[in-house]
Amino acid sequence: MIDLSNLQNTSRPAKSGRRVGRGTGCKRGKTCGRGHKGDKSRRGYDHRFGYEGGQVPLYLKLPVRGFTRGRFEKASRAITLARINEHFSDNDVVNEQTLREKGLLPRSLPGGFKIIATGELNKKVKIEAHSFSEGAKKILEANSIEFKLIEA
Repeated sequence: MIDLSNLQNTSRPAKSGRRVGRGTGCKRGKTCGRGHKGDKSRRGYDHRFGYEGGQVPLYLKLPVRGFTRGRFEKASRAITLARINEHFSDNDVVNEQTLREKGLLPRSLPGGFKIIATGELNKKVKIEAHSFSEGAKKILEANSIEFKLIEA
């Protein structure tokens, strides 16, 4: 049974590191086990992952496969019907200019904006947008709300 009278310290003291550079008479003297010259023999050396000493690294020799549309994609913004219902009143025109005035669109938007069918719209407004979701079109037609497609 263990109690305070028979506890023992079972941890070992930390092993001290090997002292290097203390003369040629010891195992790690002079070059300290680092060899002669080169980057790895220098103080503070740290290599980048994949670095091959100035030779063209393998990851640059391998062929690039695939394609991404990220370079050509234009940023766009989605505007919900609930947001239009919240910020606009009857007989208002919802377009790029009025959305910017209300703070719903950024200054430049190369891909334009899209109306999506989240929430409900029970105000009679005129909507001019760059694109509409299928659900939004159905809701707008069902509520006989005027909408127009414009180009970005």
